This record gives sequence, structure tokens and C-alpha cells, in this order.
Amino acid sequence: MSLRASTPQTPLRFSFNRLFSSANARHTSPSFSCTCLPRSIDRRTLTVRMNSLMEPQVATSTGNTSTHISPPLHPTYNIKHVIQEALLEDSGIEGDITSIATIPENVQAEAQFLAKDSGVVAGIEMANMIFNEVDCSLKVKWYVQDGHPLRKGALFGSVSGSARSILRAERVVLNFMQRMSGIATLTKAMAEAAKPARMLETRKTVPGLRVIDKWAVLIGGGENHRLGLFDMVLVKDNHIAVAGGVANAIRAVTEYLRKHNLDVGVEIETRTLEEVEEVLANKGEGIGRVTRIMLDNMVVPLSNGDVDVSMLKQAVELVDGQLETEASGNVTLETIGKIGATGVTFISSGALTHSVKALDISLNVDTELATSVGRRTKRA
Repeated sequence: MSLRASTPQTPLRFSFNRLFSSANARHTSPSFSCTCLPRSIDRRTLTVRMNSLMEPQVATSTGNTSTHISPPLHPTYNIKHVIQEALLEDSGIEGDITSIATIPENVQAEAQFLAKDSGVVAGIEMANMIFNEVDCSLKVKWYVQDGHPLRKGALFGSVSGSARSILRAERVVLNFMQRMSGIATLTKAMAEAAKPARMLETRKTVPGLRVIDKWAVLIGGGENHRLGLFDMVLVKDNHIAVAGGVANAIRAVTEYLRKHNLDVGVEIETRTLEEVEEVLANKGEGIGRVTRIMLDNMVVPLSNGDVDVSMLKQAVELVDGQLETEASGNVTLETIGKIGATGVTFISSGALTHSVKALDISLNVDTELATSVGRRTKRA
């Protein structure tokens, strides 16, 4: 039995030796390579094979140059550590006892990635890192790259090598890829509908997965808001209430940033047109200046399902290009086009990461059977 699906072009191979380079950058990727000790496989080595009785749809990427999108830079975040923790969580101390019990150590296999729903793929570079962490002798091939649209039923990559290693990595790889692809898919749809406004996520991410979630947003065509509490000042309603008003809060921020020589972005949340005017009157210059104004909940839902954006539009006209503007609140796929048409610079939505629907992806050794079952259940 042979698992190998014929492919119309040479698969793309991804490099992550530059994975931690500057945020939001796109790079040309050379072939991935790693150094590890070779496994000794004797002549009794078994190989899992399957005769293909069908012509599976193979996803392909256009163009001759593969690119990747780097994760956002974070001063304390270590993606390798996140991967190690995920693998340890899954394998525990004893390891994959099912695979150890049922599969001889020297069995080799090849498994195919199958898209069981349509969407935008994300997490390919992440998958490379996980497979490498489990067993760097595994050979991984991709027919698409991060950010590529997938059609339901498409085979878009494969991994070959130790069957035990593939199965140990399988669930961790899929958990990351499915979540990241779900985020990228929704981000792509929202970003396209928001134009000419630019799409941002928020800090509403899974604890411990902040950089991974925000990486998926970049892959989907969105942009990153602040990474955390440390890289941008965002004065929200609670800060304003404690500080004693908008002007007091801005004054305190300016003093702090100048004292510590921190030239970072400063955003002020506003909820009324009066607060917008107060921010404009106190925006300042130089270090500590206000750089962006958040127009929060100025999109009013109507009983017929539509939204009234007249207040938001008034606010944008008041700002008149003096500051970047960011609309937030009541942002959905149905409302975002109307919000973007008001002239705001950015639209932010926590739903990109806190309400994501994972994209259904599987990794199958028996690709023919998986595709057959998927079609029967209308999942491939």
C-alpha cells in the first residue's frame, strides 16, 4: 500500500531559522534543514503503504518563491518553550503508550494533511517546529504556504518518517494549526470587508498563546495591536475614572513617559464626542503625545439588525486626521463594511481571537479511507 499522493509541482519547504526576525516582515525562505543523530533502521524496517484508488485534490501555491510571516517580537515569549510544554502536557512521563504498544519502533509511515473545511491555512511554520522538536529526522513537505486559501477536501502537506513520532506530534500540530487557521480565516474575511480601514485584534487571547494568536492574525492579513501592557499606553475608561478625567490622565501619561524617556504610542479611549474634543485639546507634542484615539461603542445597533454609524462618522470628522482613529464595539462581519466606510484608520475586534472557530484539519496515514469517510459525513 502506498500513501504517496502524486503532486503537480515540487512541494514548498519552509525555513524557520529566521522565525524570530522583525515583526510583521515577509521573507524569502530557503529550504529547512536540521541536525540530528541518524536513526539506525535495520533491514527488517517496516513501511506503512497504501494503494491509492482515487485521485485526491492536492492544494498548490502559485508563484515560484515561498514566503513566511514572522511572529510578532515579544521580549519574554519563547515559542520553543510553548511547544515543549504542549508536548509534555500530551505525552506526560510515560509517552504515547498507545503507539508504543501497537506500533513497532522501526515502522515508517507517511501521513497527509487534509483540509476538511475551506479557509485560510496558518501554522505551517509552527508545525515544522513541532515536528522538529519531536523528531528532527521527520521529513515535512508542504504544497502551500501560510496564508494560502484552502478548499475543503484538499491535501496540502505531508510528513514521513517514524510512525511513532508522527503520531506523538499529530494532536499538538493539529491543535495549533486548527486554531491558527481559524483565526487567520476570520481575520482575512474581516480585513477584506473593513477596507480601507485596517484590521486589528486585541489582548483577548488564550493565556500563554498571545504571540501564537497574534501571529495567526498577521497571517490572515490583519495587523497587531499592542502585544501587552508594556509596549503601548492605552488609557481606558477605568484609568480615566481613577485619574479624575481625560485631561488628568493624559497629563500623567506625558509626565511619566518623559521622565523615563519612553517614546511609545499613546491611545486614549473615548465614549462621547465631548471626550473626543477633550483629547484633541490635550493631545500634546513630542514624547508622551497622544498618537491614537479609540472611538468606543460609537456604533449603535438598530432593531432591524443594521447599525447607526453617524456618531462614529462625526467623531472621525472632529479628529480630521490629527490622530489615528480606532473604532471598537459592535464589530461583526455584517457591520464592519459600514464602519470602515466612515474613514477610521483602524477597526479592532476581540472576536478574532476570543471567539474563533477552529478550521477542521486532519492528518491521516490512510488518506483514502479518511477522504472517503469525510465525504460520507460531508466533512471533506
